Amino acid sequence: MGNALVICVLLTRKKVTTMTDVCLLNLAISDLLFVVPLPFQAHYASEEWIFGNAVCKIMAGIYYIGFYSSIFFITLMSIDRYIAIVHAVYAMRVRTATCGIIISLLLWMTAGLAAIPNMAFTQEVEIEQSLKCVPKYLPGQETWRFFTQFEVNILGLLIPLSILIYCYSHILKNLQSCKNRNKIKAIKLIFIIVVIFFLFWAPFNIVLFLDSLQNLHIINNCETSQRLALALQLTESISFIHCCLNPVIYAFAGEMFKAHLKKIFQTCIRRISSSNSANHSHSLPTQVLGYSDSDRVL
Repeated sequence: MGNALVICVLLTRKKVTTMTDVCLLNLAISDLLFVVPLPFQAHYASEEWIFGNAVCKIMAGIYYIGFYSSIFFITLMSIDRYIAIVHAVYAMRVRTATCGIIISLLLWMTAGLAAIPNMAFTQEVEIEQSLKCVPKYLPGQETWRFFTQFEVNILGLLIPLSILIYCYSHILKNLQSCKNRNKIKAIKLIFIIVVIFFLFWAPFNIVLFLDSLQNLHIINNCETSQRLALALQLTESISFIHCCLNPVIYAFAGEMFKAHLKKIFQTCIRRISSSNSANHSHSLPTQVLGYSDSDRVL
């Protein structure tokens, strides 16, 4: 709902005119894309996979494209803010909508390429007389298993978190050296962004890394394997919540965005009120005369 509101505001009220607008729009789209497979996964969790091999691969592709693109655009927004605050003069040349669109296209292509291995190996298989939609690696393809898992760790946490820490640490230094009424608010928002990103994505990546160690037979215990499988499902579910929080953190925190959102709600309320008034006016003659059809003299 929040991501849909972000798209609605940007396309109808605010317009996409800056790098920040482009980032917000693409982040909202990627978050919506990320949750598209959720209804399929919900049914799959309660029963078995019934949607066929093609849908299995498509949902895997959509999931990972949404996953990578969401994190890429969060990282891009951090770089955008870093340039805007730390390199204000240079920012005038690069923080344009055109530049944002070009970079966004490159990031979508990168997300698509990063999702290809997961999409290629995910398929419908029968395990213990039940259909599953899972990655399947044939003998000799174990290298790809480790590649896909470490790819998530590196592209999904290590690189983005490193960039976030670098950008926001320099932003904090810059804010401390200038006297601004909104400085404390900006510092709090920066702290929230980094902490929330870490809290929601670190557990999933840590469990995924431990699962990789298990596949390498470094961890080789049946009870531990069962716990890791459960932990992987739990932490992955928690990471989905981050997509719902993104609009609150990045869009709704902005004063201009909240103003445009308020205008949309006011317009909707006015339309509803005018519609109710019109319906009320149509019923006035009968109410004024004080009789219904059954009271008329024939």
